[in-house]
Amino acid sequence: MQNTVRSSIRFSGTGLHSGKTVHMTIHPASADYGVWFRRTDILLGDAMLPARWDVVEQTALCTRIKNTAGVTVSTIEHVMAALAGTGVHNALIELDGPEVPILDGSAAEFVRVILKAGVVQQNETVRAIEILRPVSVTRGDATATLSPADELNIEFHIDFEDAAIGVQDKSLGMANGSFVRELCDSRTFCRKIDVDQMHANGLALGGTLENAVVVDGADILSPGGLRHQDEAVRHKMLDALGDLYLAGAPILGKYTGIRAGHSLTNALLRELFANPDAYRFVDCDRTIAARLPGAGVHFGEIPAVA
Repeated sequence: MQNTVRSSIRFSGTGLHSGKTVHMTIHPASADYGVWFRRTDILLGDAMLPARWDVVEQTALCTRIKNTAGVTVSTIEHVMAALAGTGVHNALIELDGPEVPILDGSAAEFVRVILKAGVVQQNETVRAIEILRPVSVTRGDATATLSPADELNIEFHIDFEDAAIGVQDKSLGMANGSFVRELCDSRTFCRKIDVDQMHANGLALGGTLENAVVVDGADILSPGGLRHQDEAVRHKMLDALGDLYLAGAPILGKYTGIRAGHSLTNALLRELFANPDAYRFVDCDRTIAARLPGAGVHFGEIPAVA
């Protein structure tokens, strides 16, 4: 069955790119509502934005959605991953600024507060998107693919010149709470040279060594070092789960990302929905539902860092 959060839950923090303080609340929502954002600081005009693939504005550094009135919400990927990974299908997310708070750069705090508040079952069946044949998009040396599988599996390959990251590969099924245990605490990462360039262009104004893993060649500049030796590829998988949840339903299929990012994953969803023979919607019985992200997850599985 579909789920929503048991009660309203609140967060406050800094926007990674804007550097501005933002307050955000995730409210329960009725069955079949989906996930929507509402900008409470927009007093005139349409302040509502659906968390959906076809309203994503193409950006390289984060996932940003934009409605027909020109209102935007940026950096939604971590909270979307948390909702997917805890099995929340319906929610209204209100915030008083243009960007979701970055918190510690991972999805761990979102997961911790969602599971502490609790997730409540509703009276409508979950519908999932079953991938029937492979679809793929490529840009330069980056590729993203969806192919048939019984559950959502995410496989990722990254390759960076910096020795602190280097080449990393990981594959993980998203069923049985694996997102919460294995991925949710992995932080966004960047190279110092890129940080300097972003600051020069007025970006990443809220970025610090406390909310991102910053590397410089072979050195990890962030205090405390890495949470996982392969934290970088784990975070790319976290991002992918959040971006895929913009499909509007859980996906039954395998996602393969090779040097992929936010815009390529969104392009993959656009390619999928442009090919009706590549997917179908299915009503989830108990067997299928048990393979969805968030099924059976419990508070004790959250990493200690959260």
